[in-house]
Amino acid sequence: MSGTVEARLAALGITIPEASAPAANYVPSVITGNQLFISGQISMAGGKMMQGKLARESDIEAGRAAARQCGINLIAQIKAALGDLDRVKRVVKLVGFVNSAPDFTEQPKVVNGCSDLFVEVFGDAGRHARSAVGVAALPFNVSVEVEAIIEFA
Repeated sequence: MSGTVEARLAALGITIPEASAPAANYVPSVITGNQLFISGQISMAGGKMMQGKLARESDIEAGRAAARQCGINLIAQIKAALGDLDRVKRVVKLVGFVNSAPDFTEQPKVVNGCSDLFVEVFGDAGRHARSAVGVAALPFNVSVEVEAIIEFA
């Protein structure tokens, strides 16, 4: 079913991939009440991981692109769980993890890649609370991982 959100994605030139399967012993999402909790999505596109430690192997713009890809992968999980992206009432919270060198402090600028995407795609419903955290390492040396909490109808 193609609705308002799908039309916005098409206008932005964004193709949503199939939701990826978990890489370990967890589920991709959990629904409780009217909230959808989505496990962390890594910066992977077309089977290729967007890798590198920020400020050492990757720069802020590459990190923003990686965070944006995490957002696209989150949207794929939302679609898989809810069937219809127009069911999203609110993006409640994003938590972004940035693979960072010890002296890198620009994690918020990196995670904006995902935050900006959610506002572009979901409008005011995409505005959310957020944490942007620097970590010493992420799985597979990816640059960014983002998890989400979504309220739906």
